[in-house]
Amino acid sequence: MFIDIAKIKIKAGTGGDGSGSHYHYRRKRHIKPNGGSGGKGGDIVFLADAKIHTLLDFRYRQHFSAKNGSNGGSQERTGKDAEDLIIHVPCGTLIIDAETGYTLRDLTNCGEKVIAAKGGQGGKGNSATKRDPQKGAPGQEKEVSLELRLIADVAIVGLPNAGKSSLVSSVSNARPKIGAYPFTTKAPILGVYESNETSFVLVDIPGLIEGAHLGRGLGDKFLRHIERTRLVVHLIDIAAESTNDPVKDYETINNELKLYGANLDKKPRIIVANKIDLPGWQANLKKLEDALGKHILAISCLKKQGLEGLVNEIKRKL
Repeated sequence: MFIDIAKIKIKAGTGGDGSGSHYHYRRKRHIKPNGGSGGKGGDIVFLADAKIHTLLDFRYRQHFSAKNGSNGGSQERTGKDAEDLIIHVPCGTLIIDAETGYTLRDLTNCGEKVIAAKGGQGGKGNSATKRDPQKGAPGQEKEVSLELRLIADVAIVGLPNAGKSSLVSSVSNARPKIGAYPFTTKAPILGVYESNETSFVLVDIPGLIEGAHLGRGLGDKFLRHIERTRLVVHLIDIAAESTNDPVKDYETINNELKLYGANLDKKPRIIVANKIDLPGWQANLKKLEDALGKHILAISCLKKQGLEGLVNEIKRKL
């Protein structure tokens, strides 16, 4: 299951208490304080892990606590620092302070880390303070939101059944579910195109419909995954049996991108007409080209027509 938003509570470890130990000299009255300081509590660390692709695990576990530092001992022995608690998340995850809305880190690079909550310092022992020992400081505690934004070069958008999944499967290594009915794809699908000269990552965005920004259909919740992409491929079904007006279909998607914000409608774009293997496509293609005032690439994902030209155009744009 693809989950791209989660909210969890994290608590760093408390520092260990300082020791109040004393050393009694034989046959002497005075006493020497020899208590050691406590160890540091463990930090909460988020790590971007290339092997993880969803936030599903955080649906079943929402509380994470690091271990406390060990208490100090006699003979000025310092308590052991607690190990940090490392939480693995997908690459491209934003770590956001849920209370302030401040982004602690955008983990775009795999292997990147961020300390989200710091462990408390250990309390000083009486050998250091020359008086009563100190308690360990509490670790930071907070609620954080996790938002996954997939890292891809090219986003494929369009109405349901425009052929987005077929396109991704035709030019990349992805094998999404493909069906002759709307909303076959219910979560973004990543695919990688590779050749001897270059490679790029595509993401198939689940189909949008008019009013997606209001929650209709699958809504626009997956559009956040376009924010990192460098290029948008807008796929339009131009078969006569599939659409009444290809221009309106184009405007519907364009309007939803604009209403979402984040300048998605300003990203470099390739407009592609699909399903030229079906009757009536010539008239619809001319209508679309006349309305937009430019030549539009025409392909058939089913018959693998025009795909080489599309891939070359994607390479050129990137």
